[in-house]
Amino acid sequence: MKKSRGRTDRKRKRKHLQSFVDGVNCSHKLEYIKLKKWLKDRGFEDSNLRPAQFWDTGRGLMTTKALQVRDLVISLPEKCLLTTGTVLSSCLGEYIMKWKPPVSPLIALCTFLIAEKHAGEKSLWKPYLDVLPKTYTCPVCLEHDVVSLLPEPLRKKSQEQRMTVHELYVSSKAFISSLQPLFAENTGTIFNYSALEWAWCTINTRTIYMKHSQRECFSLEPDVYALAPYLDLLNHSPKVQVKAAFNEQTRSYEIRTNSQCKKYEEVFICYGPHDNQRLLLEYGFVAMHNPHSSVYVSSDTLLKYFPPLDKQRSAKISILKDHNFLENLTFGWDGPSWRLLTALKLLSLGADEFTSWRRTLLGDVISARNEQQTLAITAKICHFLIEETQHALLQISQLKRDKENLKNQLALVEALRLEDLKILQKSAEILCNLNMAT
Repeated sequence: MKKSRGRTDRKRKRKHLQSFVDGVNCSHKLEYIKLKKWLKDRGFEDSNLRPAQFWDTGRGLMTTKALQVRDLVISLPEKCLLTTGTVLSSCLGEYIMKWKPPVSPLIALCTFLIAEKHAGEKSLWKPYLDVLPKTYTCPVCLEHDVVSLLPEPLRKKSQEQRMTVHELYVSSKAFISSLQPLFAENTGTIFNYSALEWAWCTINTRTIYMKHSQRECFSLEPDVYALAPYLDLLNHSPKVQVKAAFNEQTRSYEIRTNSQCKKYEEVFICYGPHDNQRLLLEYGFVAMHNPHSSVYVSSDTLLKYFPPLDKQRSAKISILKDHNFLENLTFGWDGPSWRLLTALKLLSLGADEFTSWRRTLLGDVISARNEQQTLAITAKICHFLIEETQHALLQISQLKRDKENLKNQLALVEALRLEDLKILQKSAEILCNLNMAT
């Protein structure tokens, strides 16, 4: 029996619409066609993954068949991976081998990426370089106005990140100069600060963990990086679980899923149980409804609520410092963390209770007064952070109106702050119930 033409068209139209709901298939784009051909020449078998554009996560990979638990998502042959081995077998190899003191694996990879990008059409890695992001949104790349709107603990870490990249740039200058015979142009022009920043972000945000044996031509920093073309298009979700490792038998890097995934849906991997501050710092994005998200309380904020006249104040601070209780103090979806409450309990000890500080660190109840004061101060800190977050959100919306060029960067900080606000409001509610109960 002949199929009705109308039904086929309707089916095709429905399928076409469905692809727009989930993601728009981009495998017809020239850059992906070239990348797939390049990977095929290096032994990569075409899988069920297709590059696509998704409305919420941007660029990613969709599956053309339903995936079950333990299914192989992708298997990328060793030949497709970019490692320090790749760098040593390039024209940079002999320069790295003879340079003293030895360069770090990170500098070697950064140098290789910049050199290959500069080589343009002549680069063997061009199809991969063409699909790499041109810019990144890690804090090291954010404008000063945007960084100032980050929560204080993250602002500190982003300044440290900036210092790290700057030190890397300064420390690699002499080695870069030694490469001059390889280039017609001045190496200082090619390997400038913004080129290094781009290369550093590429490695920091996109490499997979792969341990390599220690080579004498490199410094003692761990050599654990591998760039994985195509595989690195997979986006992170805190809700999925995967098993990822290099398979010695197949000589391929393999990812298997521990979650199901429907046909035409985006395939996710998990970078680890990271909170949003860590995700933004290391990868330049924020995951909404992230179960691992936390709001950090800085030691300055913590100490603001305790009388400077407390005779035991400095002793209490020393104890907290010695027992590592001034770091990682947080509010989460389930309220204040045990660490935060413990630090506050210790600071709330009365003069007659101070000798019980060891019991406090073990989680013992010292007195009803201590418990009540701890909860009251925790609530004050929570409300202070709520106000501070709302103020930052107000500043962000004003800047978004004034500075069109910073819209994308500001949207990122806004997403982080909005998630923080939800966590703090939930914590305030929990604390209110606890206060009523006591």
